[in-house]
Amino acid sequence: MGVQRGHALSILRVLALPKHGCLGASSRLRILQYLPWLGAGGLEVTVQSLLDDAQLQRRYAHGHYDKPALLLAYAKRVKSMLNRRNFDLVWIEKEALQWWPLWAELALLRGVPYVLDYDDAVFHHYDMHRLAVVRKLYGRRLDGLMAKATLVVAGNQYLAQRARDAGAAWVEELPTVIDLERYPKACVAKASLADGLPRVVWIGSPSTVHYLQQIAEPLQALAARRPFVLRVIGGGAIDLPGVQVEVLAWTEATEVASIQAADVGVMPLKDTPWEQGKCGYKLIQYMACGLPVVGSAVGANHDIVVHGTTGFLANTPQDWLAGLETLLTDAALRQHMGRACRARVEDFYCIQQTGPRMVDLLKKAASRNQ
Repeated sequence: MGVQRGHALSILRVLALPKHGCLGASSRLRILQYLPWLGAGGLEVTVQSLLDDAQLQRRYAHGHYDKPALLLAYAKRVKSMLNRRNFDLVWIEKEALQWWPLWAELALLRGVPYVLDYDDAVFHHYDMHRLAVVRKLYGRRLDGLMAKATLVVAGNQYLAQRARDAGAAWVEELPTVIDLERYPKACVAKASLADGLPRVVWIGSPSTVHYLQQIAEPLQALAARRPFVLRVIGGGAIDLPGVQVEVLAWTEATEVASIQAADVGVMPLKDTPWEQGKCGYKLIQYMACGLPVVGSAVGANHDIVVHGTTGFLANTPQDWLAGLETLLTDAALRQHMGRACRARVEDFYCIQQTGPRMVDLLKKAASRNQ
């Protein structure tokens, strides 16, 4: 069997199936950043991304993928899955063949143990779809995948519970984390900003920048009381009358410095089932940079933020205004909370903590069904 071959050579062969390349945050953080750790741990990983960075950039620019390119991408994905028996384990980000019938994906996974990794509640794309026919045909699609998986790795409690309810035999929680080597403790001097104004930072993508509208009212009220700049990284333009906004492009090379040069990080969310599945990675990035945070009291944010110690959880516009004003007014408090933030990330939310665990989980998963 495949695992016996792997053990003989002290190498386990893993076929990794992320949805995107490095530009896709989930793919980059849940799979690609672990590759050096897996290689050092004796796992040989072959990566086959469904959609490359150019396709994702097109979606951001035009709102959809190129259809011929999408069909070709799925053909390549199917071809890689047909070769699955050359591997000891298949490691999938969310699902291998989105919108395909469950039986077809299971057929292309038969005979090899597979791991599903979730950092979003993507099952709600199906079971909460506006069309009843989609809910009927696909509503339990991902539950079926989870039930047959050797292992489900979930980014938070909400996702893990869904897997357990689906009948998954083995479920582990593993947060989405940063690499401490990319987040040095030394912060960029705030004095380097020419205008001298404090920065409230948000980082994300064009598909998630709409969340800032959730806190438009407290941001506008705060701007009327004291000058500050809202730094938006990666989200593109946003209309917030009365708020001074600076928009920065996202690049992997500059994101850390762009966050470090700010003063407070924010993560507003709606309170819906979809948001319950989010893993709070923005908060972890801010905290790794030594920034105190204000986040919506939703989902994994409860686990990441220690209210009053690393920042504040907010339920109402008044909570948001109070939390932001407190932090922008008190530099000593920001520094104190910032140190607590960094320590919490070093203890719980970095790949230096989760990397060895991921290696161990995948090794056990590769051998469990053999």
